[in-house]
Amino acid sequence: MNWDDARIFLALCRETTLRGAARVLGVDQATVGRRLLSLEQGLGATLFLRTSSGYSLTAAGEVAMAAALNMEASATELQRQLLGMDERMSGEVRITTTESFALAFVIPAIAQLRQQHPGIEVKLHASVQMLNLNKREADIAVRNLKPENPDLIVRRVARWSSAIFASAGYVAARGIPEPGTAFSGHDLVLYQPHLDSGKDVTLANEPITHGRVAMTCTSGLLVRSALVAGVGIGELPVPLGEQDGLTRLWPERERFPYDIWLVTHKDVRHTARVRVVIEAIAAAFAAATAQP
Repeated sequence: MNWDDARIFLALCRETTLRGAARVLGVDQATVGRRLLSLEQGLGATLFLRTSSGYSLTAAGEVAMAAALNMEASATELQRQLLGMDERMSGEVRITTTESFALAFVIPAIAQLRQQHPGIEVKLHASVQMLNLNKREADIAVRNLKPENPDLIVRRVARWSSAIFASAGYVAARGIPEPGTAFSGHDLVLYQPHLDSGKDVTLANEPITHGRVAMTCTSGLLVRSALVAGVGIGELPVPLGEQDGLTRLWPERERFPYDIWLVTHKDVRHTARVRVVIEAIAAAFAAATAQP
């Protein structure tokens, strides 16, 4: 099995259909089917069972998958090491972060950086999904969760407190909730993943039991947008709420630090174009933190 065959084989393992594998690989469905048949004939073994629900591995296929995964890991490691030796100030840099961080910090940082280094091409993936830096799904990650992988280089670029916010219009119309009332008489904007966690949800350490949930949002950016629109009261990192022009409520109830981590793999951190992008993003966060 060569590496090209292994890529097609692994794509089919992961997607379970010819169409899905073709989409991931950027080829047509017939090519995947033809290459799979050639691989099975070359190995003299049936690697998949063809079923109505897709392709499932045979015992021989499971053995082949272990070998293919080893090939993938070796190829990825080689790519990282070669990238780490690259001193060009041009080429692709892949960044993964949330929509909120992308809009507030990463995009402005890249816009300024490209004035000096126009050859740098950024591929920005904005999602709550955690891409795998070990597999080179991204070169840089900006996260609010600190990874523990020893192969990753982690740098804290901000430490913020969080507070509850509302728009000036909401406060004028509805007033400020009284601490200890569990938001009685007030509308709330909540982050859906917090609700999905199964833990008791609070805002600024205040129970929400007497408040009315006006909206739940699947991203921090949507929470921010809902608060700006006056939908209700919600919790945000202080610099983001202030950046949006929101009114900070209960400043004495600000919560524990909210840390932002900039992460890259140890093999690529010295790549010239990756290094300058890291510094540009870190500077954008530092400037926000330094604002009064």
